[in-house]
Amino acid sequence: MNIKHPEIEIEEKNPFANCKLDREKYSKVLTNIILSYPNGFVLALNNKWGAGKTTFVKMWEQHLKNNEYQTLYFNAWGNDFENNPLTALMGELKTITTKRTEPEFKKTLKKAAILTKNIAPIIAKAIADKYIDTEGIKEAIVGITEGLSDVFENEVQEYEKKKKSIADFRQGLSEFIANTNKGKPLIFIIDELDRCRPNYAVSILEQIKHFFSVPNIVFILSIDKEQLGNAVKGVYGSADLDADEYLRRFIDIEYSIPEPEVDVFYKYLYEYFKFDEFFKSPERLKYSGVQEDKANFIATCKLLFTNTNVPLRQQEKIFAHSRLALRGFGVDNYVIPHLFLFLTFIKIRHNSFYEKLKSKSLSIREVQEEFLSVIKIEVNEETERPLMFLEVYIVNAYNNYFQEKYHRKSLYERDPETGKNKALINSIIKKDAEYDFMHILESIISRHGIVGLGLSHFTKRIDLLEDLKT
Repeated sequence: MNIKHPEIEIEEKNPFANCKLDREKYSKVLTNIILSYPNGFVLALNNKWGAGKTTFVKMWEQHLKNNEYQTLYFNAWGNDFENNPLTALMGELKTITTKRTEPEFKKTLKKAAILTKNIAPIIAKAIADKYIDTEGIKEAIVGITEGLSDVFENEVQEYEKKKKSIADFRQGLSEFIANTNKGKPLIFIIDELDRCRPNYAVSILEQIKHFFSVPNIVFILSIDKEQLGNAVKGVYGSADLDADEYLRRFIDIEYSIPEPEVDVFYKYLYEYFKFDEFFKSPERLKYSGVQEDKANFIATCKLLFTNTNVPLRQQEKIFAHSRLALRGFGVDNYVIPHLFLFLTFIKIRHNSFYEKLKSKSLSIREVQEEFLSVIKIEVNEETERPLMFLEVYIVNAYNNYFQEKYHRKSLYERDPETGKNKALINSIIKKDAEYDFMHILESIISRHGIVGLGLSHFTKRIDLLEDLKT
């Protein structure tokens, strides 16, 4: 049994063969955009964290290679230990040099060295400030770097040098790229830009714009635009900065990968993590009351993952943790899959609610209110009944856990006039639904093995406090 989903294998000849989200069609759309604008541009792939961008761009990269494009993949987050992004970006370009193009690359590299030399006094001062306390020594170091010429005159001269060195660098880079890829643009993929240090992310954007804006380079920025915008605001120290307008300076085309078809991903995860080995094991199916566990688990997956905006990575985490926690249940233990899965869901997505439940700090009504606030599912004809079902099970389990068995307040009473059971609390999902609420509660009461189960029956296993069965 797997506890973590490894990186998806990308087959060289058929890179999307193992894609479960049917995303190959989007790679073809994006490749056609490149065909339409071969002179170069900056494309932002904008999706939330955990939407599977990295897997997609790696598959697309192989698709581009198969179509004779030269590509580079740069993980900004994995390389933000380097203070100067220009060093890292040039290092990536070095990997595509050949014996034929190496002389041109070396010329471009020298021009890059001249470019960085112009900021040497600033770097020297920063290093001195960081590591040396004595002001006199610092000034000596900076003085050596800057020379003895008049500061203002020197800055004017350096300004002219920098302008020329930028132009020379871009000219050399353009010539190098033109001779590298048989007339096709170089595809430079920059991933995880929104996850690296804010100042490093902004520096990469600035250097792409000022140094690498040359013909025949297409930059692909894989980003969560909202998070990158927050990084920009942090760097400039202004919460009022228009981050969208700032990012438009760098991005020519923005594209978002559509969400996968509903039901696709959670069904794949169910199979991948081999839930049937538990729910459908012959030993477990010998016991009554467990035959519908798989169906109830899948139905709750549909309720939670097709009606709420849960990132793919978090769905995977919920499934992985659920599968591990199931090992805490014996074959003869009740799981109540819908309740078990929901509690795992809130442990990962809404941990404060989960901890409040465990600490018994909520009233029954507060449990219902928080349930409604975190579920974020529209109540309609399709979702109303399963949501009420889940609501009643949570209320019952919490009530059993909240109070000692012999001092426990009942959730219902018998009506002396009608002789029927009457709920003492109302549903928060559907108002004036006393009959429906009581009907679901009675279905729990009829199952003697589960009616008395308290919340800790589930949380102890979800928190991995029970021995795991092999």
